[in-house]
This record gives sequence, structure tokens and C-alpha cells, in this order.
Amino acid sequence: MGKVEGIIKSEIERLAKREVRKISVPLGKDVRLLKITVSQLRKTVSALERFATHQQKELSKAKVPLEVAPEEIKIARFSPRLIRSLRKRLSITQKELAILAGITVGAVHQWESGKFKPSSNKKALIVALRKLRRRDVRKLLDEKKAGRVEKKVPVPRRKVTKKLRKR
Repeated sequence: MGKVEGIIKSEIERLAKREVRKISVPLGKDVRLLKITVSQLRKTVSALERFATHQQKELSKAKVPLEVAPEEIKIARFSPRLIRSLRKRLSITQKELAILAGITVGAVHQWESGKFKPSSNKKALIVALRKLRRRDVRKLLDEKKAGRVEKKVPVPRRKVTKKLRKR
């Protein structure tokens, strides 16, 4: 009986190993393919990270300067017609000029109508805007608008309660 038991036992082990191999070999192939895919994805991610840092550096270099020498401000002439023509040349509205200058639309209107003149720091901004092109002004506007959206805090609203009629 000892031989029969040993033969049966060895046969069971052989069949069990065979079944395990049937299952594990395809899984091993899948694991290898997944490792290759993960490796390729890691390379892609690192390349994208390098590209993103490069783009960030380019963006930081491409900041539009709004600095003007004090001599230029003294030399510059300001008239309502010049302010309006600058705005038209840059193809921006009074509201957009107000956003760039950090003032109200009414103030821009009063500049253009000749009722008031810009203050010295606003004059510097206008002289700086004269040096820019439309694309640069659009970029500045987008940055300013993005900054304004982040700063807005939602105002809590009152709850509206319904008055119940007595019957």
C-alpha cells in the first residue's frame, strides 16, 4: 500500500503543479507587459514634467513689464484724445482699461472727456501701455481678471422663508 499512496501523492502534486503553471504563466506575461507599460508611462511623465518646468520658466520670463522711467512720464503728453486713441489702438474697452489701471470705468470716462487728468502713477501706467502690443495687453488683462476671480469671496445669502397663510 505504501507504493500506491506515494504514486497517487506524486501524481496529485504533478497535476497540481501543472494547473498552477497553466494559471501563473499567462499572469507572468501580463505582469511583464504591465511593467513595460508602467516604465513607458514613467518616462512620459518625466518628459512632461520637464516640458512643464520649461514652459513655466518661459512664462516667468515673458511677464509683461509695466515699468517706465520717470523721465518718460515727465516728457509724455496726456490729452483726452490721446487716451481714447491709445485705448482704441489696443482695442480695449473703458472697462478693460479700468481693470488694468485699477480704477473705475467712470474715471476712465472722465479722463477721456477731459474732466479729470490721470494721477502720476496712472500716467506711468498709460505710458507703459503705449509701449505694449494688443497681445501683451490681452495677456495682462487675462492675468488681472484671473487674479480678481480668485479674490472674490461669495457673499452669504439670506434664507427666504415662505409665509404660511392661515386658513
